[in-house]
Amino acid sequence: MRRLISAGVLSLVLGLAAFAKPSPLTVKEVSLMLRSGYSVAAVEAELAKRYFIESVDVTAEKTLLAAGATPALVAGLRSGAYTIPPEQIAAAQAEIDAQTKRKAAQAEEARKLNTLYQAKLAQERASAAAAGPVVSGNKIAELVKGDLVTSKNGILQIVNDQTFEQKKLVALYFSGRWCPSCRKFTPELVDYYNRVAAAHPDFEVLFVSSDRSGPAMEEYMREAKMPWPAVKYEKIAEKEELKKYAGSGIPCLVLVDASGKVISDSYAGKTYLGPSKVLRDLDQLFAGGATAAASVAQR
Repeated sequence: MRRLISAGVLSLVLGLAAFAKPSPLTVKEVSLMLRSGYSVAAVEAELAKRYFIESVDVTAEKTLLAAGATPALVAGLRSGAYTIPPEQIAAAQAEIDAQTKRKAAQAEEARKLNTLYQAKLAQERASAAAAGPVVSGNKIAELVKGDLVTSKNGILQIVNDQTFEQKKLVALYFSGRWCPSCRKFTPELVDYYNRVAAAHPDFEVLFVSSDRSGPAMEEYMREAKMPWPAVKYEKIAEKEELKKYAGSGIPCLVLVDASGKVISDSYAGKTYLGPSKVLRDLDQLFAGGATAAASVAQR
């Protein structure tokens, strides 16, 4: 496993060797190599071939030592033992500039692909929304029966259907690890859930992943320490009735009752109000009981 991780990090640190000569190393790259598991001797061998293009000040020295560099390696970098020869500086700078342009082109290509993906996702959601809400009587528990998991100590486990069937309020959370706004809101939702769940056992959050793979969904659940259940990744595509609740973007939180009736939504039509609006409505609902629930549902 260490070898696999090191190879992945090295590909980022050393660049695409198949397309160009490797460029001189920087403090950041040396630190990444050390953190990825390369020995000081291996780093020194790489420095001897590729040289070192930066100077080592106090901050750089602390960074290197924290990454696992020895005092001898730091001293060598500081002394100029690995400094690129003057006659090679121009060529090295040209290669660095070329690699920067290649990385920028790759980033732009990734951005375009993500834009296409988002456009397709929005189109699918718009089609689902046009089909109308879940038919009355299609209970959320019935839609996901046998297809729920939860993350315990970083390991996915099956959720007891009977436990979920007892929930009378379910907040459907459409979110994905790749989405910065989702990663920003999820800790807020986790804190809220941990604060109210014990006092309101009829309430539950259900994660419906918008991630691009099962491992990405699992990593998201582990990182965020999601305490609620989620629909199995491989089953999400089948849950058309469930996905009709999703808005045109994420993060999207939709509060429904056991029959599938929407009580509060992150969207008002096409207007995005945000998931925090649903949390505020939940607070009002928990504080006011049935009267508050009716008031929230009428909004």
